[in-house]
Amino acid sequence: MAQPFAEPCSRGVIAAEPSPQEIGGEFSASRRRKVLGACVLASSMAFIDGSALTVALPHLRSDLGANFASVQWVLNGYVLALASLTLIGGALADVYGKARMLAIGCLFFGVMSAACALAPSIGLLIAARIAQGAGAAILTPASLALIGATYPRSERNRAIGVWAAASALTTAAGPVIGGWLTEMFDWRLIFWINPPIAFVTIGLLMAFAPPDRFESRQFDIVGAAILATALGALAWALSEIDPGQPTAGNAAESMSAATLAIVAGTGCAGLVLYALWESLSRHPMTPPRLFENRQFFGLNVATVLLYAGLSVMFFILPFELIDRRGLTSTEAGLVFLPFTLGVGLLSQYFGAIADSTGVRIPLVAGSVGASLAYTWMAFGGGASLPLAVIGPVTLLGISFAVLVTPLTASVMSSVKQSDEGLASGINNAASRIAQLAGVALAAGLASFTFGYELGLGAAAVVSMAGAIVVAATVRPVAGKSKPS
Repeated sequence: MAQPFAEPCSRGVIAAEPSPQEIGGEFSASRRRKVLGACVLASSMAFIDGSALTVALPHLRSDLGANFASVQWVLNGYVLALASLTLIGGALADVYGKARMLAIGCLFFGVMSAACALAPSIGLLIAARIAQGAGAAILTPASLALIGATYPRSERNRAIGVWAAASALTTAAGPVIGGWLTEMFDWRLIFWINPPIAFVTIGLLMAFAPPDRFESRQFDIVGAAILATALGALAWALSEIDPGQPTAGNAAESMSAATLAIVAGTGCAGLVLYALWESLSRHPMTPPRLFENRQFFGLNVATVLLYAGLSVMFFILPFELIDRRGLTSTEAGLVFLPFTLGVGLLSQYFGAIADSTGVRIPLVAGSVGASLAYTWMAFGGGASLPLAVIGPVTLLGISFAVLVTPLTASVMSSVKQSDEGLASGINNAASRIAQLAGVALAAGLASFTFGYELGLGAAAVVSMAGAIVVAATVRPVAGKSKPS
């Protein structure tokens, strides 16, 4: 996960799950807390892995002799698998059991983390990261759904609060831990964090998880394959944008313009084919009826734009801090703290304000604030670190704190209650697709002389476009009522 906090609708996955009373089972408070602990540990692996790795990318690139296009696939290989398989992971949890699939996901994630740590080349590291992303696509929806299946509705808000606070703390610590490990030891130790957490989680699940409830449901395997292929083609094309000067240590020439056009066209055609397949499939991952909902569609477009801009910034900023400003990895990790703590500590406060004002104003204001933060950062290259980086990063954290909770509320309120779980999964997938596109675009632009400024300019443009989409599609009272 490239972004350093929970996806915008993760809470919705928990809230939409039937309660234990509704399915004929209830568990002791002590047992529920242990299951919650296991789910928090499982989610924390993905959060720490994503945020800690960000500040290690410059050292990773130097150690493996890789170029920007290759390094971005260390992130994008993971996100590609996560984005294209998360909805399938949720279906697997329904069919084969939430606790069972969570344990399998944790085991696979831990083993693949060890493979990442032992990878001797950039190619093998990317392959292991893709497999690690597949493990995350299994464990993430299963962990969220298991919380909902374990806690009665009257206690879910407290459980969600514990989960959200733990997520904020672990992701805030991620860049600092990753920077310290990279500086003092080696970037590979970031991956060694996960196997012990995975095995502790599996032990808790085996001892305390409630019996699994199974549901008859089929997977849209064809749709998932089409989507993964289309996204992979588009991400590859974006990553190969290059001014024609090969990076040191990489003998391969950039793809020709014609080849780029063919690959990008294949990706676009794949998305069209996916939309056609979903309209014909008896078990679609993304039912067409949801995208006939103008507000739901607009909110997901805005999610893609906002999180793409954020992912651009999180990819290119560490190179600015470490390669150009000479910061250590630990110092670079500390620079990200104002953003992560701002989102973690202020989201609930601004969410309460949105309850009284409606979500449209906070969504627009947060999107505009993010665009201004990227612009400030782009034009501050020659200024001091506090003025050029820490100031705009703080503004960005406040801006996302303003919009994250209203985004969740508006997506959930734009659909019927029976579609809340599916809407949550789609919106989470949208945020991960945005990460995929954002990191690929950032890697392509980073190879230009003014790649840092170009990347931040692109982030500012797409964030402002997100504000325009929200203004055009979200009703002023969104979040106050639910479709009948």
